[in-house]
Amino acid sequence: MGVLTGAGISTESGIPDFRGPRGVWTEDPIAELLSTYQNYVADPELRQRAWLARRDNPAWKATPNDAHLALARLASARQVGIITQNIDRLHQRAGSDSVVEIHGNMFEVVCIDCEFTDSMAATLERVAAGDPDPACPECGGILKAATIMFGQHLDSDAIRAAVQIAETAEIFLAVGSSLQVEPAASMCAVAVDAGADLVVVNAEPTPYDEYAAEIVRDPIGVALPRLVSEILGD
Repeated sequence: MGVLTGAGISTESGIPDFRGPRGVWTEDPIAELLSTYQNYVADPELRQRAWLARRDNPAWKATPNDAHLALARLASARQVGIITQNIDRLHQRAGSDSVVEIHGNMFEVVCIDCEFTDSMAATLERVAAGDPDPACPECGGILKAATIMFGQHLDSDAIRAAVQIAETAEIFLAVGSSLQVEPAASMCAVAVDAGADLVVVNAEPTPYDEYAAEIVRDPIGVALPRLVSEILGD
């Protein structure tokens, strides 16, 4: 069984989505620039704003909600591969082990010029100490979160792992994703082409609704525990 999750699964944990009616980019279109690699590299002021946004990210205080816990319960009873577009690691904190982070994570920092890595917490300590745009301590290069920004190539190993999950799933759940960002969204097509039943759980219509065997518009924190109970027969 395969699952693709987007920002919508974490909204009930207090982390806003991006493209929803009250999404981060909907209410503040300039915020989308913080996720564009070319802009980030070229603009020191934008990087300073990005470090403050990372410091203030609500994911630091968020906890897994009923939807994350439901998937972890499902994974404890069935073989489940989770592909997530999220960087918050709430799936892992809920107890899910087989998670492909297709867009990376927010808890690590990488240098764009060398192999240096560090924890986000340690780098944010440098920001708090008065360094608004901390440079790589090894080569002086630009540091960024270990996330995949717009304009960056996705990790090929993560893509291969995601495709394998989609190709081998009999049921493929797409949960809380607008299904507008490729190639993550195309995992739905990969799954359907391989014979899976696609179930879309999202408040708003998606480009893949026409391929779905079932569409669920209920709140994810309610819908997903119900779906998991149906799948497990309890």
